[in-house]
Amino acid sequence: MTSSLTKPVVTEHSGGDPANGMEAERAIKMREVQLRQSQKLESIGHLAAGIAHEINTPTQYIGDNTHFIKDAFNDLLGLLDSYGQLFEAAKAGTITPELIATVEKSVIDSDVAYLTTEIPKAIEQSLQGISRVSKIVGAMKHFSHPGDSAKSPIDLNHAIESTITVATNEWKYVANLVTDFDPTLPPVRCLPGEFNQVILNMIVNATHAIADVNSNGASGKGTITVSTRRDGEWVEIRIKDTGTGIPEYLRSRIFDPFFTTKGVGKGTGQGLAIAHAVIVDQHSGTIQLESELGAGTTFIIRLPIFSSNKPGA
Repeated sequence: MTSSLTKPVVTEHSGGDPANGMEAERAIKMREVQLRQSQKLESIGHLAAGIAHEINTPTQYIGDNTHFIKDAFNDLLGLLDSYGQLFEAAKAGTITPELIATVEKSVIDSDVAYLTTEIPKAIEQSLQGISRVSKIVGAMKHFSHPGDSAKSPIDLNHAIESTITVATNEWKYVANLVTDFDPTLPPVRCLPGEFNQVILNMIVNATHAIADVNSNGASGKGTITVSTRRDGEWVEIRIKDTGTGIPEYLRSRIFDPFFTTKGVGKGTGQGLAIAHAVIVDQHSGTIQLESELGAGTTFIIRLPIFSSNKPGA
């Protein structure tokens, strides 16, 4: 299926200047690049609030645990001071009942049994929070890979995982996301930023499809399944949802620019058109869909493992 976004029609005029035609084609290609970049920046802006929320949660309990450890340390300092006095008195042979009572009170006040149980938990939770924040920031950095005119070998599984992490706030309230990655995939030459944008578009579309099911009275979360596998000299990526499905009479138009099945204000109709342009024109791949009304949709992306750096190759 060919998107008119990516296949400009050049009308030939008798006696026309070929240079003008080439200039027009270059202008069209430039607009396509600008449109893709604009859509990516729009997506990043939309994700920013969700990412801030995802980072805020672990940073909150990192802060809470740090304050707890600070207070616990002060309590233990008081206990250590009492033990120090007891030790010095023991060396001098001057231990008194009053000193023993002071040490006992310090033990009770510091609640040693509680602290020895809770401090390790607080440290472990803080480390988990730091790991979570680091993962989100790393995923965002990977997702926002600057555009490059040359393809580079990338780990598709890692790229997809990073995009899933960046988009967590988009899908986690309406769907469970399951991954089934082929660990034997070789690196594939891609334009990383463009590829990440395609996966994001697919995940957001799947989320909206599942949300539409819930808006029709269904309860519980749906499921998005993202899988990868090698098929000969190709890599196949499947994004499957348990959403509403797409009516058969609309499937031939799904990659057309500005066509959308979403409600007003919910979709621009550019996501799938750009995905088609990126996969087919820039990576010599294919993108297809399988859908069953009321049961969900699967988008199937196929990329050649070996390709040159030339656009569309």
